[in-house]
Amino acid sequence: MHQGMVPLRWCMLWLLLPLSSRTQKLPTRDEELFQMQIRDKAFFHDSSVIPDGAEISSYLFRDTPKRYFFVVEEDNTPLSVTVTPCDAPLEWKLSLQELPEEASGEGSGDPEPLDQQKQQIINEEGTELFSYKGNDVEYFISSSSPSGLYQLELLSTEKDTHFKVYATTTPESDQPYPDLPYDPRVDVTSLGRTTVTLAWKPSPTASVLKQPVQYCVVISREHNFKSLCAVEARLSADDAFMLAPKPGLDFSPFDFAHFGFAAESSAKERSFPPKPSAKLGRQAHSRPRADIQKVCIGNKNIFTVSDLKPDTQYYFDVFVANSDSNMSTAYLGTFARTKEEARQKTVELKDGKVTDVFVKRKGAKFLRFAPVSSHQKVTFFVHSCLDAVQIQVRRDGKLLLSQNVEGIRQFQLRGKPKAKYLMRLKGNKKGASMLKILATTRPSKQSFPSLPEDRRIKAFDKLRTCTSVTVAWLGTQERNKFCIYKKEVDDNYNEDQKKREQNQCLGPDTRKKSEKVLCKYFHSQNLQKAVTTETIKGLQPGKSYLLDVYVTGHGGHSVKYQSKVVKTRKFC
Repeated sequence: MHQGMVPLRWCMLWLLLPLSSRTQKLPTRDEELFQMQIRDKAFFHDSSVIPDGAEISSYLFRDTPKRYFFVVEEDNTPLSVTVTPCDAPLEWKLSLQELPEEASGEGSGDPEPLDQQKQQIINEEGTELFSYKGNDVEYFISSSSPSGLYQLELLSTEKDTHFKVYATTTPESDQPYPDLPYDPRVDVTSLGRTTVTLAWKPSPTASVLKQPVQYCVVISREHNFKSLCAVEARLSADDAFMLAPKPGLDFSPFDFAHFGFAAESSAKERSFPPKPSAKLGRQAHSRPRADIQKVCIGNKNIFTVSDLKPDTQYYFDVFVANSDSNMSTAYLGTFARTKEEARQKTVELKDGKVTDVFVKRKGAKFLRFAPVSSHQKVTFFVHSCLDAVQIQVRRDGKLLLSQNVEGIRQFQLRGKPKAKYLMRLKGNKKGASMLKILATTRPSKQSFPSLPEDRRIKAFDKLRTCTSVTVAWLGTQERNKFCIYKKEVDDNYNEDQKKREQNQCLGPDTRKKSEKVLCKYFHSQNLQKAVTTETIKGLQPGKSYLLDVYVTGHGGHSVKYQSKVVKTRKFC
């Protein structure tokens, strides 16, 4: 044949039409020319050819149909075509066209012009074999298909989207998609407030055929998914697989060189599955979404989903994927609503009485205060014994206060006749919280002692001796009782240890009698002079001591000042 025919035969592959007047088959995977051409990866980048026995991925622009072609050479050939919509419903149809007649002109050997031959395919309607509209993974299968040119046409009317297509003439031997069991349902076997346990029957591909598979569980608050492709599209629009191609280019990120059928093998002898091809384009970086999660768990067929929200509906899907080809099949998904949080009992606050409150880690507590008499102001005293706690106060449903409280705080709110106050306490993530809370309409008669803003203990370094230390602390204009305690600690006593012992709500009654230094009353109408000093004697040289000062109010409630570590001199 003339050397100039080689470029034309390449074009013939693009159009799937014979170029010479002699009888010639359409190209197939086991022809020498086709094998030579598929080694050039760039040759099929914009191809409309569907390869036999390999899944392709491509992109559709909205309202722009796309056509694919493949040839069946012999009558009575098995055929299977599977289309997977990824993130939008598709309309697709499969039709059969007779192979074009050989070029006319006896003995001339001149082929028809290429444009004219391409138009011949596009203009011919062919016989429609199958059509579908929706977002299900749908397939056409026939055990005996006639020879001819098959056309697959796809359309998305909703939005730009991507999809997958798999076609094969050896469906019995290929079986790229894992099989589902006779009962493909996902069952909810256990349901809690924050957990759901799922179970499903194993895929026969694993249990009978002993092929490697893995199961992926998808949790969503929106809806069930019909394909893993749809899940991946929803998880991240930044995935390289979702990059929209430039208009005019077919986006076909598959690599014929990795499809697993060698040049010397016949079509019926090829091995399956092929190795999955590398994705084209930049590396994908998924951005996980809060409302959807995918977890692949290997070959286990039971899984407990945790960290769910109470009283919330979730949708659960399970996909079984071929570990070699990554092609997957969806089980019949399910949904369930987690149980309600145990209803919180609202604690009633009594006017002028201190209430102890315990809040679990990340938990919440509700307290209600309903003054019996008319009032102009309401005062809330909040003593957070450990870490910070978030507090909200509403008056008849209206939010008046929202703050984080650490230590002891006092809030004064404007009153209203017959008003009711609801306080919500929310624990932090570090651990449980303990609080003492007092609400009153008569702040002059309350159990909490009056406190200075600065509740530190100051130690005088120059007054240290080998057996004593001198310290000072502030008081207020009200006469209160102050007690000071000491405890010997190690030299490496640090802030973390101090914090563990820093339960501000523990009173002096929890301390050993041997740790008590003294108790005294004092106050001053002049706040500048409301300070007292004390020298603690009888200490050991070169030792460290933890000092605590407790102030007790008229109602008997004690508050501890900030602890202080002091050290005596070693040599005097």
